[in-house]
Formats: sequence, C-alpha cells, structure tokens
Amino acid sequence: MDSCRRPRRGAHTVSQKSRGTLYVALLRGVNVGGKNAISMKPLKTSFETLGLQDVRTFINSGNVLFRSTRTNARAIERDIDRVLANEHGLTSKAVVRSDAEMSRLVKTIDARWKPDARWKYNVIFLRHPIDSPRVLDGLVPKPEIERVFYYPGTLLWSALVSSLTRTTMLKLSGLPVYQDMTVRSVSTTRRILDLMRQMKQPH
Repeated sequence: MDSCRRPRRGAHTVSQKSRGTLYVALLRGVNVGGKNAISMKPLKTSFETLGLQDVRTFINSGNVLFRSTRTNARAIERDIDRVLANEHGLTSKAVVRSDAEMSRLVKTIDARWKPDARWKYNVIFLRHPIDSPRVLDGLVPKPEIERVFYYPGTLLWSALVSSLTRTTMLKLSGLPVYQDMTVRSVSTTRRILDLMRQMKQPH
C-alpha cells in the first residue's frame, strides 16, 4: 500500500495565497544624472527590512519587485519613502502598483498605442495625491506632435521623436506636481509586468 499521503484539497492554493500580492515599487529619480545614487543590493536589503518578501530589482533606475501580505499600497509607499530617507538619505518617492494594476495598464497601452518608430512612448506614473484627470489643468498638449491620455494612476504620453523639445509636456518638470510623478518607457513597463508574471509561476 502506498504510504504517501495526498496533499489536502486546496492546500496548494492556500499556500500560494498566503504568499501575498505581487507589487512593484517605482522609485522616482534614482540614479539619474548622477543624483540619488544607490546600488541595488543595499536597496534590496532595505526593502527586506520592511518585511517585504521575494524582493528583486530590475535595471538600475529604481524598479523593485516584491511580495507582501499587506493590501494597503499607500501605506507601503509611505514605509518605502521613510526607509529611503532614513537609510539612504534619498528624497525619492515611491509609486507602488500591484500585478493586477500593471496588467490592466498594459492592456490599455496595447489598445491605445500602435508602435510607430517616429514616436516615443512614455508611461507617467502618478502618486495618489495627484491621481486625477485634472492633473494636467493649465497644460495644453500640442496634438500635432504629442498625445496624452489619462488612465487611473497614469498618464500615457506619446510624442514625435523629431519634436520632443517642443512638446508642452516638457513643462511638467517645472511644476510642483512633477515631484509626485515617475516616468518609465513603455518597454520597461511591459518588461516589469513580464517579470511579475514569471514570479507568479509555481516553482
């Protein structure tokens, strides 16, 4: 008689759920232009001290993937901001998104944007305090060279490569709301989602 016990029904599912939600923290202005310099290894360690699990970094621009049983993304953002300031002397701010949010975002990107080599595509992630369709009040994009679409938590901005220096959106960097935004290319955004999906695969 086989003495091996079958796992209880649902045991694997419970184990998977207990590992929590997958998130990515997008840090603003890290390792850009020689400012806010930080290596990824100590950054990973700092995230682990917050009790975040399965911490991984992607490229050197402040993209940190992790798992947590916590469900309040705003509270996680505040904790990350605090540890960046206290342990690394950084004034960077984090934008935290779940894998479900990233998946919905990429679906929207695929529906809105058809790749064209003449255009540059950027995803502007918004922190909670400024997350509103009115975030661009006072700025009028030039439709002949740029297009901006608000999707909850983000601005999808595309512009003609030949006219980047003439875009209205460049004025954002001089406005207070810019401090609550962080920008990623569309390819980086998609790659982050790919990595999150890989992390969901059973090992």
